[in-house]
Amino acid sequence: MTANTKENVRQQEKVKRISATQVVPAVVDLCSALSMVFGGCCSNVLAYEQLLLMNPSIGSALTFSQMLFITVQSLPSFLNFSQPGYVPRFKTRQVPLAQWALQVLVLISGSLLNNWAFAYNVPLTILIVFRSAGLPVSMIFGYFFSRKHYTQMQFFSIIIVTAGVMMVTLSRANPGDRSQTSRVMGAEDLRKYSLGIGMLTVSLFCTGLLGLLQEQTYRRYGPCWREGIFYTHFLSLPVFLFLGGDIKQGITSLVDPASTSSTIKSFTILLGNLVTQLICVSGVNRLSSQVSSVSTNIALTARKALSLCFSVWWFGNEWNPQLGIGAFMVFFGSFLYTLNADKIHKKE
Repeated sequence: MTANTKENVRQQEKVKRISATQVVPAVVDLCSALSMVFGGCCSNVLAYEQLLLMNPSIGSALTFSQMLFITVQSLPSFLNFSQPGYVPRFKTRQVPLAQWALQVLVLISGSLLNNWAFAYNVPLTILIVFRSAGLPVSMIFGYFFSRKHYTQMQFFSIIIVTAGVMMVTLSRANPGDRSQTSRVMGAEDLRKYSLGIGMLTVSLFCTGLLGLLQEQTYRRYGPCWREGIFYTHFLSLPVFLFLGGDIKQGITSLVDPASTSSTIKSFTILLGNLVTQLICVSGVNRLSSQVSSVSTNIALTARKALSLCFSVWWFGNEWNPQLGIGAFMVFFGSFLYTLNADKIHKKE
């Protein structure tokens, strides 16, 4: 074997070792992110529904707890302790505070409406499907405000999603003969249910608008999503001063004067919801930083479908063929749209 041949062999072995040292950590990180997404998000849904079963009107208290928890958890990363004096100061921001103001209003409105809807006769199964049906709103905002052009297949997939949402919505008002737990709603129940659906619809538009505002902010100031998460949650806390009564009612509903163990269990479930939400959000952001947006959306669509199955199986929630077909249309349409997401481009 000549010297050149030996050198080539050594170079090939070195490349193999380098590839292995790069691939293995990447695979571990990817598996970790997927575990956080599926484990954290699905666990969050279970804890969320358990809280709603304890008190359907816990929405304000739950939203406040989520905002406060994320703020406290993120706060140390945005404080500068090296400044002279005993009081730490906030680090220099990439984005002016005024830029976050509208996002705060949109975020808090969408979160509150989403958590309030359960108190208006909207089952969690329908709520999960609505959360998965933001594509039509995103397309509307993208078309009119970001001048994006979509393919015929994407328009077709949005039609499927929209039809699925309509079918899911009507499945509650017309449960069908095969549903053992459902009943035809009276006028008052139907009125409350319609209000709940209206809340979810407005919440969807808030989510779409928030995505548009975030896209514009990150395009102008760079990828500062951690700063965005902290300041949008931190600046939303003063809003809850106007909801003090609702928050107090929601927190006190978790207290059982006759049983300390029951109270501890209730607050443990609340803490579990907050922690798993943090894991879920972190997992989604971690996954999106490692794979394409198409792969991320496919994973999220699969996660939402799994959460729906868990909700029906674990809590025995209402289910009927119309709801099942509508949910399938929403998830299938979302999957079909995601497969064509790389074909979106801006209009000239």
